[in-house]
Amino acid sequence: MSTLQELFYQGLSLLKDLPQPSLEVKLLLLKSASLEEAQFFANPHQALSKREEKLYFRLIKERLAGVPLSYLTGIKEFWSIPFRVSPGVLIPRPETELIVEKVLEKSSKKEELIVDIGTGCGNIAVSLAKELPLANIIATDVSRKALRIARLNAKLLGFTRIIFIQGDLFSPLKKIDLKGKCDFVISNPPYLSAKDWEELPVEIREHEPRKALLAGERGLEVIKKIVRRSPQFLKPGAWLILEIGAGQSPKALGFFDSRWKEIFLARDLSQIPRLVLAQKA
Repeated sequence: MSTLQELFYQGLSLLKDLPQPSLEVKLLLLKSASLEEAQFFANPHQALSKREEKLYFRLIKERLAGVPLSYLTGIKEFWSIPFRVSPGVLIPRPETELIVEKVLEKSSKKEELIVDIGTGCGNIAVSLAKELPLANIIATDVSRKALRIARLNAKLLGFTRIIFIQGDLFSPLKKIDLKGKCDFVISNPPYLSAKDWEELPVEIREHEPRKALLAGERGLEVIKKIVRRSPQFLKPGAWLILEIGAGQSPKALGFFDSRWKEIFLARDLSQIPRLVLAQKA
């Protein structure tokens, strides 16, 4: 049987061509041995069982085949919160934390109704539930699998007051009569064009859910629907906060009409216009 230290260096030689091989090897090793990071550093000469060692090399093989690290570990951190993820559910991206930041900027911090369209693993909804304990949060998704993972995350993290509803875009809101009642509608929708999709790394294109990323030929179809339909569900003065793709801001801004009184962009850390924020007139 090999020790943690020996297996770490073996894994490092196998994953050396990845951008962060040390981090990835460590996470796969911790997953295989069911250890915390502190245990790994405290006892590097601990031997793994044959079963654990076999699992470790299987995970490395899958990683070399392009399976995303987060699917192999089952965890992706967002807003400093560990979220469960699995194949078929979009892996949260760091830039999406900007949605949480902007909701917190615009929030009254009092009782408000926030609707998260296309919640995925529930990362935005749960992060806001953590920061805004008085808010009422409804999270929707067309994917039954995504909602199952989102509900699990909410339960494991202790945010059981979030309401999850299955359905496409605004159809769940119509069913529960939320017209004119929302303080925020937020979404990280699919926004990749057909061309964008074909140019994605194999790791994303062959493993993450196509429906959560691809939005028609131009990548703007879902954004347009959200911009056009959201005013009927927002209160006067309420906010739509919407993630968009690089280079989409001019066309996205063109979808807004006289029903809105303030519209502006928010840039991510790479200075790319990443969000559209719009206040209903």
